Amino acid sequence: MHSVKTVLAGVAGLSLAFGAAPALAQAPGGGSGNPAAKDKDPNRIVCEKVQETGSRLNVRKVCMTAQQWEEQRRRDRENLQDAQQRSLEPNTG
Repeated sequence: MHSVKTVLAGVAGLSLAFGAAPALAQAPGGGSGNPAAKDKDPNRIVCEKVQETGSRLNVRKVCMTAQQWEEQRRRDRENLQDAQQRSLEPNTG
């Protein structure tokens, strides 16, 4: 069974990994158009470098739409909050 600290460390690591600064992928069409409108497009492709858990050197490139990244970050926040909340509850087991 994992300790609360181990679970929190894992959740925090995932949150940090997915919270890395995004690098925009080059969209087909050469980048013409309004840059402000491009930033708000939920279907634009965003690629981020994600560090593999358990390694300081393994980094992989993950590409998803901006909407998918936002959903991933929302789930990460919820998981972190749940883990923190569980760590505050008395252990009745």
